[in-house]
Amino acid sequence: MEVLQYFQKALISLGIVALIALFWRLYNALVIQPGKLRSIMRKQGITGPPPTLLFGNILEIKKAWSGTANAPPIFGVPNKHDCATTIFPFFQNWLKKYGDMFMLSMGNTQVLVVTRQEIVKEMTTCTSPNFGKPSYQAKEHSAFLGDSIFTSNGTQWAHQRKVIAPELFMDKVKGMTKLIQESAMTIVNSWNKVIEEKGGIADIKVDPYMRRMSGDVISKACFGSSYNKGEDLFSKLTSLEEATSKKFLAIGIPGMRHLPTKSNRKAWALAKEIKELILNVVKERTKAGYEKDLLQMVMETARNEEFIRSHEELDRFIVDNCKTIYFAGYESTAISAAWCLMLLAANPEWQERVRSEVVDTCRGRVPDAESIRTMKSLTMVINESLRLYPPATIMSREVFEDMKFGDIVIPKGVNVWAFVLTLHTDPEIWGNDSYEFNPQRFADGVAKACKYPQAYMPFGMGPRICLGQHLATVELKILIALIILRFSFTLSPTYIHSPVLRYIIVPKHGVNLCFKKL
Repeated sequence: MEVLQYFQKALISLGIVALIALFWRLYNALVIQPGKLRSIMRKQGITGPPPTLLFGNILEIKKAWSGTANAPPIFGVPNKHDCATTIFPFFQNWLKKYGDMFMLSMGNTQVLVVTRQEIVKEMTTCTSPNFGKPSYQAKEHSAFLGDSIFTSNGTQWAHQRKVIAPELFMDKVKGMTKLIQESAMTIVNSWNKVIEEKGGIADIKVDPYMRRMSGDVISKACFGSSYNKGEDLFSKLTSLEEATSKKFLAIGIPGMRHLPTKSNRKAWALAKEIKELILNVVKERTKAGYEKDLLQMVMETARNEEFIRSHEELDRFIVDNCKTIYFAGYESTAISAAWCLMLLAANPEWQERVRSEVVDTCRGRVPDAESIRTMKSLTMVINESLRLYPPATIMSREVFEDMKFGDIVIPKGVNVWAFVLTLHTDPEIWGNDSYEFNPQRFADGVAKACKYPQAYMPFGMGPRICLGQHLATVELKILIALIILRFSFTLSPTYIHSPVLRYIIVPKHGVNLCFKKL
């Protein structure tokens, strides 16, 4: 009996110790460590909105977003393209109150928001392995973005080597021109049919067509003969993107990614289906033999990587890279094309200028990789469209060891966000017309378009720039050139200007334009 009582007391004591240890660990993670980081930054004159326990500034952000969701619709295109204020009103208010650098708390994740040009310039050129993709992206968003680019301590495998060498990817893009032309012609032919049925002018919502074309290109390029399974994959990835984008505000709340919430369960199920789909295609490919496509490139790269030591790591590498290629080559390109067409519809003088250039360059031929290289006006328009409606709204990095940028020492553990939307429209960088559509600013290239060229980062920044940038640019130029060659178009009376954030800036109500055959 005494022995039993002894064990009971021992268990109770162990339970109490465990509870105290758990409480201390939580207190350290939620209070002490965040407080230390904010104290270091405060001593350097960098403050920010006061955080609350556990949630930090999340509730304020959620409240601000709820207010923008109830804003009245805007018909037509505004003269002032200010996505930063529309999508991130809280950031804009905090920038005014706390300056061009301030601290933000996303749960227990401490974030330094930066729009100071000199600091951004240093960040874009930093190649240190101690300044990499944030740990929360590996932990919270791995279902969508993939986690194989991260090691156990949160730093990138890309510190040892790029996930897929950009030069290999660019070589593949050169061979994808015909796919892009064929898919773009499919869009043109379908619009011709709709316009004829409507009596010469048709009101068309363009973004679903852009997604279809982009998905068609990337499916065929990535999966070759398994194209139909590629179609299934991109529909599931779209659903996964929507599910995981809803989890953005929970990135710094401990344990949230493990709770069986509705969005978590949906994301887990989709991620499992996507993994199985990709690996089934890989098995089929292994049996069928060699094909010259992006999947083959991923498979060969994976097998040649020294740091892949197990079959599980091999599978994860292939799955994650297929996700990355799909996201870079599908959603970003499709939505960027829709925004560009909207801006050309709202600015007929630029539409005519680009059309004249395309006609003179192509001389009756379908635009190809060679002809688009000389289309200066088209390049200027696309650059300006990506400035006002960039695929990436925030460039995020984490400091894995204490680092110094300018005269600011950033301690280990702080996340750094370069606020792209503000940098892309800052009057001090771009001039008094920074919120207006003016492609002429890019007449002499990006280097001379603004005061700080490093502030222009539609596809990311520095050595970790988006892998799909070249593919997206080629696809955009061929698609826009072909559309503008075959049609004239204006804004539809039903168009509602509605930029919202879902990883990238998308038109909530779509982009409706009126098309007429030329």
